[in-house]
Amino acid sequence: MKLALFDLDGTLLPTDSDHAFGEFMVTLGWVEGEAWRQRNDAFFAQYQAGTLNLAEYVAFTTSAWRDRPMAEAEAARQCFMREVIDPVLRDTARRLVNRHLEAGDLVAVVTATNEFVTRPIAQAFGVPHLLAVDLERDAQGRATGRIEGIPTFREGKVTRVEAWLAGQGHGWDDFEDVLFYSDSTNDLPLLEKVRSPVATNPTPALASIAQERGWPILNLFETP
Repeated sequence: MKLALFDLDGTLLPTDSDHAFGEFMVTLGWVEGEAWRQRNDAFFAQYQAGTLNLAEYVAFTTSAWRDRPMAEAEAARQCFMREVIDPVLRDTARRLVNRHLEAGDLVAVVTATNEFVTRPIAQAFGVPHLLAVDLERDAQGRATGRIEGIPTFREGKVTRVEAWLAGQGHGWDDFEDVLFYSDSTNDLPLLEKVRSPVATNPTPALASIAQERGWPILNLFETP
């Protein structure tokens, strides 16, 4: 059995679900329009540059919905899935995931986007395990705007995967191969940890590193 780990945004999705959810909040009128959009874009640029303060971003992005009734926030998430995510799901990405699932591999999505946004996306791919940024909840189950535990971001992805594996009685060496598919240099710690890193729809920076190190490069979203 192999272990197949997938980043989500830019890897299995040809978009960034965190940034897109912020845009959707603008569309719903839940935030202050252009001012929110500019801050959302600025945080996304910081992520791409490798300078993002994740705690600040989580506090910002969850502020759009965390004070609303949970049923209302969940309904908005369903609408986001239907209107924004479902139309961009690609068969090439689905087939890649399904190939591992059908082979009986252990499959997980490991993403730096929070679990509220990404849980239904992982489910749409049929992936049974999601390692995402966990949101701290109050006694009523409402998000506080803070991160719970170690975020699945940069080196935190390695730590969280190891803890998840240990919780299932596994370690890295229990698998005939360990693969990680990612598009971003933010994921270098986990790409360097696994036996088979796959630069997937890589940014120019990651593509350059992959070429230098002889890592395979996979492009899922090229138009034939």
